[in-house]
Amino acid sequence: MQEVRRSEERGAANHGWLDSRHTFSFGHYHDPRHMGFGPLLVINEDKVMPGQGFGTHGHRDMEIISYVLEGALEHKDSMGNGSVLRYGDVQRMTAGTGVRHSEFNHSDTERVHFLQIWVQPSATGIAPGYEEKHFSPESKQGKLRLIASPDGRDGSVTIHQDARIYATILNEADSVTHALDDERASYVHVIRGTVSVNGTALKGGDALKLTRETQVTLDKAEAAEVLVFDLPA
Repeated sequence: MQEVRRSEERGAANHGWLDSRHTFSFGHYHDPRHMGFGPLLVINEDKVMPGQGFGTHGHRDMEIISYVLEGALEHKDSMGNGSVLRYGDVQRMTAGTGVRHSEFNHSDTERVHFLQIWVQPSATGIAPGYEEKHFSPESKQGKLRLIASPDGRDGSVTIHQDARIYATILNEADSVTHALDDERASYVHVIRGTVSVNGTALKGGDALKLTRETQVTLDKAEAAEVLVFDLPA
């Protein structure tokens, strides 16, 4: 079974310093039809103006993943971590028993554009943790590159949930297929470009929910960058 989630149907929040699109219910945006997909609870596409950002705030019992698309994202947290993330960098923060952090645009002249993804962990009360990895465009070109997994295999960041996130960059003749177990589901989020997913044409910001499918096939792409989530059904 397939269900399309179109980019223009997402929740919108424009605060001047922040232009955000919410795939699932978040903040002041509430839609009972889109409360998450399995343990995947948040995909926010955020564009933050130069020198602006999210002041220090708290989280708990959540796996928070940042995927930078453009610009430089400055991170600081109560665990003592501080870094600047750029395109290709993936950050995982386990909020667990509680963590406070801030996220700011590191540049005074250019915006930062990134995805913030929240995955509900399989257990509560986990010790807070932090990890970041870099995945070059070449490592994603024409293939599915594992960027997050429960065991950190293939150099992916480790998340505390039986979920896997793959990233890929596709053009023209590129085609990739991911096999799905009967008891798994998939959420495919198109970051940019255009691509066909199991025969459904999608553009940047669009997504496709797949349940009771045996595989996910991406083809007929044009300058596409895509995330594929393999999730417990």
